[in-house]
Amino acid sequence: MRAITWQGTESVGAADVDDARIIEPTDAVIRVTSTAICGSDLHLLSVLGPFMDKGDVLGHETMGIVEEVGSAVTGLAPGDRVVIPFVIACGECFMCRRGLQTQCETTQGRDQGTGATLYGYSQLYGSVPGGQAERLRVIRADYNALKVGSELPDDRYLFLSDILPTAWQGVQYAGVPEGGSIGILGLGPVGQFASRIARHLGYEVYAVDPVPERRAMAERHGIETADLDDAAAAWLRQRTGGRGPDAVVDAVGLEAHGNPVAGFAQFATGLLPDPIAQKLAKTVGVDRLAALMLAIDSVRRGGTVSLSGVYGGVADPMPMMTMFDKQLTLRMGQCNVHHWREQLLPLVEDPADPLGTEDLVTHRGTLEDASDLYATFRDKQDGCVKVVLQP
Repeated sequence: MRAITWQGTESVGAADVDDARIIEPTDAVIRVTSTAICGSDLHLLSVLGPFMDKGDVLGHETMGIVEEVGSAVTGLAPGDRVVIPFVIACGECFMCRRGLQTQCETTQGRDQGTGATLYGYSQLYGSVPGGQAERLRVIRADYNALKVGSELPDDRYLFLSDILPTAWQGVQYAGVPEGGSIGILGLGPVGQFASRIARHLGYEVYAVDPVPERRAMAERHGIETADLDDAAAAWLRQRTGGRGPDAVVDAVGLEAHGNPVAGFAQFATGLLPDPIAQKLAKTVGVDRLAALMLAIDSVRRGGTVSLSGVYGGVADPMPMMTMFDKQLTLRMGQCNVHHWREQLLPLVEDPADPLGTEDLVTHRGTLEDASDLYATFRDKQDGCVKVVLQP
């Protein structure tokens, strides 16, 4: 079958790979109808490249039609339309029962010291083939495949795999008081949804992003926006009575603009032999922290900073005096998709589409187009906000 594979630092493309197949009786195989490129996929091109192997199949935002089920699968049948969360969890362990599926004790990467196994996301998270492919093997399918209806287009459901619950969790973790204010840093796909969710929940929403097309998309949904410049923190405070928002969601993470020294260190590490690069990444790795520093600076005293953007550094300098003095709360983590998807499904299926799931995708293509579309998304060219591939 055809799939998008990692070919080397900053290099991905379509290739022939082994067909997805049933391995365990709890597996299913789906024919992929839509799969998206995620901002987290961009980390695999460089920062996390040392943990990738040539030929690894990418992708963790996937939906499709069940073609085959294992002998132990009871809740699915061929022909079912399903969305696959990026997290592979068991649903039965201590962590899963507490809604922390990203910490699943059954699929944890104990050899790497990481949380639950993820689709298409490096040695750190199990090296499981991902969903940017014609077919996908779904592991523990009864728990990890969400059946959905057949009437609405894929775009209504696809984002339940990752970015919509990620945005929902980010806003929930922000702990905004009723009628309060929230700042959103970054208007990529997660930031777009976080802004719309916050507005849907009745909060004052102020978003910052350097890309005009992304600001324009947010403004279509009633979000007040500003450019990312030296006045961004002052603008957030000015819009909130001089104090700053009650909470700030960092929807950017380690891909933040700025921090050129950290950016060069990330790039240089990715060029080293894998064993050396892996050791450095796990001991002295640093992130570009511009977005996080802006969040800490601009949030009001006693407020909350919620991290939806991914960070991977282990030696990041943090302004602990400022955080302590401002009495901040910091919440973060991979999204527990399973915990939130039942709350989100009614909003996704609402005829009014209140979260604008059908107003996010700016670029579409086939698997053969993926190399160019990865570059377009990475470089924020051509007004690109979200890319969906249809195998």
